[in-house]
Amino acid sequence: MQFKHPEIFYFLALLIIPILVHLFQLQKFVKVPFTNVAFLQKLILQTRKSSKLKKWLILSTRLLALSAIIFAFTQPYFSNKKASKNQHNFIYLDNSLSTNTKGEKGNLLQISSQEIIETISNKDEFSLLTNNEFYKNISSSELKKVLLNINNTSEKLSIDEVLLKIESNDTNKSKALNKNILISDFQNTYKNNFTNVNSDLSLIKLENALQNNISIDSVFTNENDGNNLTVNINVRNQGEAKENIPIAIYNGQELISKQSFSIEKNTDKIISFSIENKTTFLGKIDLTFNDTFKFDNLFYFTLNKSKKIAVLSIGKPSNYLPKIYQKNEFNFSTSTVKNVNYNAILKQQLIVLNEVEEIPQSLISSLVNFSKNGGNLVVIPNKNINITSYNSFLKNLSVGKILENKKDTLKITDINFKHPLLKNVFLKKVQNFQHPTTQNYYTTVFSNASTIVGLENKSPFIQLIKTTNSNLYFVNSSLEKENSNFTNSPLIVPVFYNIGQQSLKYSKPYYTVGYENKFDINTQLNKDDILSIKGSKKSFIPLQQTLQNKVTLTTKNQPLEAGFYHVLKQKDTLKSIGFNYSKEESNLHFLDTDALANEQKNISTNTSVKAVFTEINKNNKVTWLWQWFLALAIVSLLLEILILKFFKA
Repeated sequence: MQFKHPEIFYFLALLIIPILVHLFQLQKFVKVPFTNVAFLQKLILQTRKSSKLKKWLILSTRLLALSAIIFAFTQPYFSNKKASKNQHNFIYLDNSLSTNTKGEKGNLLQISSQEIIETISNKDEFSLLTNNEFYKNISSSELKKVLLNINNTSEKLSIDEVLLKIESNDTNKSKALNKNILISDFQNTYKNNFTNVNSDLSLIKLENALQNNISIDSVFTNENDGNNLTVNINVRNQGEAKENIPIAIYNGQELISKQSFSIEKNTDKIISFSIENKTTFLGKIDLTFNDTFKFDNLFYFTLNKSKKIAVLSIGKPSNYLPKIYQKNEFNFSTSTVKNVNYNAILKQQLIVLNEVEEIPQSLISSLVNFSKNGGNLVVIPNKNINITSYNSFLKNLSVGKILENKKDTLKITDINFKHPLLKNVFLKKVQNFQHPTTQNYYTTVFSNASTIVGLENKSPFIQLIKTTNSNLYFVNSSLEKENSNFTNSPLIVPVFYNIGQQSLKYSKPYYTVGYENKFDINTQLNKDDILSIKGSKKSFIPLQQTLQNKVTLTTKNQPLEAGFYHVLKQKDTLKSIGFNYSKEESNLHFLDTDALANEQKNISTNTSVKAVFTEINKNNKVTWLWQWFLALAIVSLLLEILILKFFKA
């Protein structure tokens, strides 16, 4: 038994009052003389005994009544918690795309929301965390309103983020009774996410009724000839083999082609379409099949004829650069130091300073200005450079300096396969690579630098130095054939080609919503101009950085819906982009919550939302007892009245 107001027990001291009243003889007996004294003496004794018993009975009933009233005012109750403490339920409700599917009772998200509404206690306090919203310390009525309007979202929260939110909420609710409930399908979640859990967790796993899903994983293109393209669609099947699946390709709303295919159990398959090579193609793939998830049966991509990347080589003519920067993708031009057109520098995306012995001050100023406006630079020094001149150039860029020229024949052995410039270039690490060599190299000290290719003595050979708005690629050795055979190595092609490609981040055929995406728009803006992105339902202004000859756009929190989006400059469409939902949401691998609960004592599991909240309400139920004590006081008063009326002394 517990008491809501135990301080009222101090009033039990008042019980001394009726005790004192009954201990003192306030009523005195008067002696009357009679002739038969012996008889009267016996009667007096019997009356005194009866009167004393009556007094003690009355005292007992009054003490019982007063005690019962005091107990009633303390508000006694039976419960597993203290009535003065608030029950706080922290609920994480997973409303990701993967919960928009059918379970045994219906749609997973809708049924979960409905069962919460039907079973929660109106007296509790709640905090609701979803993938896109957080409602802190709300009442049951407020929670019900939110749940009635909850929808699925493409935004995703990791279990680590959910647990961090729970921990921060627990510290704020240290004086309250907490219950942490995670309602999710626990898709792609692994046990190590729960290794450092300090709070008690109740995991409610939402289970799909179906365990088969077919989805469009990716799209890539091959150019057949100048007039046609092959669109290759990677279809992924999870579950049993499927036959005669219809698939169609559209250009916007226009149907281009349609076919059907069969796919084996738990495999991927490439489906190809041949389309006309157009300037702009708004591709939509529609896969018609009723399975676990519907959102992954549509796929959006765009093909845009991009402007060529402008590359200028200043210095000695070279044989390898024109072969790498070919006319179909690049506008490549060359110039000597003396004949350079300074007005054309800011119109380039990439400038290669090739084998220049000394950099004039006028060229230094132009190149520094070019770099600050977002242009990328490649510096290939001559074997006999003026180090002072080069260091003046590097100092103006605030990147570092050249120390000395070392003569030593070394192999170029270290290839940074994980570097962004070489990512996805090699299928695997090459072990039997025929390493090129160099006869002398420059030692350097650069800040914010990373090595792309290195020498066998661990010195860098090609470095990437990040400046404020651009990249500087520094080759630590002359590439003349008399000094190095690196130009004969197959490694030179992906290095310099990717440097050129990354000088202007063309939009890819498609992007993923909810992830950070960056791409460049080859345009020039006036001072007050901005670019916007417009979809079929919404438009927004992305984060943008305006440089001399391009605008870098960054999207992350928007858009949230798959479809076609268009980059607008006022009313003019500059580029079209396709956005798709994350393919992780199509995965049918889920966490084994029962195994997790067996390993960690502070984690419990269930598959029923209703059962968990019913148990919470049962454990927190308060059975009040003050009515019984009040009834006891009334009974005591009635007993006193009966004793006074019917007990004859």
